[in-house]
Amino acid sequence: MAKVKTKKAVALGYNRSKDNAPKVLASGSGEVAKNIINLAKYHDIPIKEDADLVELLSKVDVNHEIPPNLYKAVAEVFGFLYRMTNKK
Repeated sequence: MAKVKTKKAVALGYNRSKDNAPKVLASGSGEVAKNIINLAKYHDIPIKEDADLVELLSKVDVNHEIPPNLYKAVAEVFGFLYRMTNKK
């Protein structure tokens, strides 16, 4: 029997004027992940799927900055989001 993977989601945010690094704003699996994704869609926030990165980010406490070892990966996500936003 195949193992069913539970959907996970993490919402990130960055306030340049007060944060040193992006923060995890929300994180969860199952229904919580669906709610995070639905809220992003409702507010027209681009979504980037990266299961490996979500797995790492889900270990960061909500309202805490991401650790330095994830800066590069998260910068790539923010670059993707910036490009997606500017295409509209």
